[in-house]
Amino acid sequence: EGGKVTLFCKEIENEREGYTTFRTTVSDTGIGMSAEFQKHIFEVFSRENSSTGNKIEGTGLGMPIVKSYVDLMGGTIDVISELGRGTTFIVTLPHRIANCSKSAEREITDAAALDFTGKRILLAEDNDLNAEIATEILSEYGFVVERAEDGVVCVDMLTKKEEGYYDLILMDVQMPNMNGYKATQAIRRLSDKKKKFIPIIAMTANAFEQDKIEALAAGMNDHIAKPIDVAVLIRSLSKVVQHN
Repeated sequence: EGGKVTLFCKEIENEREGYTTFRTTVSDTGIGMSAEFQKHIFEVFSRENSSTGNKIEGTGLGMPIVKSYVDLMGGTIDVISELGRGTTFIVTLPHRIANCSKSAEREITDAAALDFTGKRILLAEDNDLNAEIATEILSEYGFVVERAEDGVVCVDMLTKKEEGYYDLILMDVQMPNMNGYKATQAIRRLSDKKKKFIPIIAMTANAFEQDKIEALAAGMNDHIAKPIDVAVLIRSLSKVVQHN
């Protein structure tokens, strides 16, 4: 009570080529722990004070789990503590340095150079946060985004607008009332050929090959996984824009 927790992260040298190391230090001004208990802190179900008098809940599993994760990642964890003066944990973890593909960078640059201004996307997404994120990303590239909360609304919005109003549909697969597959099938059955063949890109949290096959079988033109990888999304959209 009345104390604080401090987090500090520092990159340090790693002798292994292609790797770097980060040392994360977490310090608090809490109740601390005895030198004797520090020898057992990473043991399962180990608690220095098992009574509920200090109103601190716990099972004694937290630190053993942390230690297991750190070990699996090839790192180390150390503890410095003193009763009544707080505790400091030091976690040191190696990380492989990302090797960004030049071709991927070039594709992103090429896609960004395309003129998406005025291109209108019908975004079928029931989750408010996901819709907000997608709209923000697409707007930065010049797209005009209109949202449908589910498949029924998506089909209705497309049907009511004039021919050519929407350039493509970004369709979430899992939605209430009518999912993305059924909405796509309904669109592909429309009598208006322009609307019937509008490009539809599936968005789904399921990134398995079978999910991509199902999306294409439902009549969708492409498939991207969520959470959205901006580079993948823009590459997919650029293909649609170039071909229409």
